[in-house]
Amino acid sequence: MKTDWWQTTFPQGQQTLTIDDARNRSVRLAYGEKGRGRPMILVHGLGSWSYSWRHNLDSLAQEFRTICFDAKGYGFSEKPTWDDVAGHQVVELERFIRTVCEPPAIVVAESLGALAALALAQRAPELFERLVLLNVPIFPKDLPSWGMQLLAGVPLELIRQIDRARWMQPLGPLFRQIVSVTREEVVVDASEVDEEDIYWLCYPYIEFPGAIAKFVEEVQLALAEIQQLQRGAPSLIRSIQSGLAMMEIPTLVLWGDRDRWFPVADGKTLHRQLPNASLQVIPNCGHKPTASSAATINTAILSFAG
Repeated sequence: MKTDWWQTTFPQGQQTLTIDDARNRSVRLAYGEKGRGRPMILVHGLGSWSYSWRHNLDSLAQEFRTICFDAKGYGFSEKPTWDDVAGHQVVELERFIRTVCEPPAIVVAESLGALAALALAQRAPELFERLVLLNVPIFPKDLPSWGMQLLAGVPLELIRQIDRARWMQPLGPLFRQIVSVTREEVVVDASEVDEEDIYWLCYPYIEFPGAIAKFVEEVQLALAEIQQLQRGAPSLIRSIQSGLAMMEIPTLVLWGDRDRWFPVADGKTLHRQLPNASLQVIPNCGHKPTASSAATINTAILSFAG
């Protein structure tokens, strides 16, 4: 039996708060906090949860009231059965920040979470003291992994039926093996993928009904957004791109130089388009610098946040 990660990580263990989601329906979100001082909100990416900040929390909490949460549908947060809408993460991030602290906050966000944070910074800049973006998919051409591309083509109702039948529990060992292989896409050194991490990364999908269905729904929403962007049609991503030059929030862009999902050239382009930004490229690092290069990331964030 594994130790309760929340209980061993946060002084108050796992906490819960309720917000209204983008459909104005109440949802419960799991979160944890550590440290005191100015609020720092950590926002995870697609398919992840608060565990993704495991190598960063202790360092950041020495200087800040560091808060990480599981977005709706992820980790230990509620997984509602109703359909989501494009951009729901932006609405829910805003409502979480307003509920959990007195803004402005320093927001540190990775991957899809960073895209949501960028959109929110344009809509409600008063919520942000500073913004840190890690490997954000701001100029995507397609879904970044073969697994996502495969799931995007599966009927969502079929996934929901599999989820309701609780097939993930008996298939747990196979699922962990698949995740272990696909995890190698986001790191440079395959030895970084260890058994403990795979256990916790997979835990919500194996143990909680609705988790797989919500993940696939998010992937399909992301694909629809990317396809609209590539066609030149209105999309949330295009709207974010068009607002970059008007952002005044101090921003730090962090990017792994060997990101196979979103190339470092995207980070350099983003940096050029943000008027009040600095860029730090992380050497010998893939799409998950929070784990692969935690010491470098922590130092960069603490120096930038002051």
